[in-house]
Amino acid sequence: MTDYWVSKLFFDLQHDAKLAEEYRSNMSAVIDRYQIKPEVRKALLEDDVGKLAPLVNAYLLRFYFQVREMPQSEFIAKLRAIGQSPAPSMEKTSHG
Repeated sequence: MTDYWVSKLFFDLQHDAKLAEEYRSNMSAVIDRYQIKPEVRKALLEDDVGKLAPLVNAYLLRFYFQVREMPQSEFIAKLRAIGQSPAPSMEKTSHG
């Protein structure tokens, strides 16, 4: 089931470069602005792809981990580890 507040956070980060920069420097302060459940907050702080993947749209998830500056190869490996196959275009594209 998707989580509205996680999706909202990811959407806002995608559309607001200033917020994304602030998130990189102080994740906790930005997360506090959203009604994020404690277990989801923990997953965000730990970059837990497996816990976050079922909660949001795949495109928002991918963008979020670009904001987090996770290398594409690491992101794909984490998806595979939880049994999700990335789209073919994800594997060929390197955006950071």
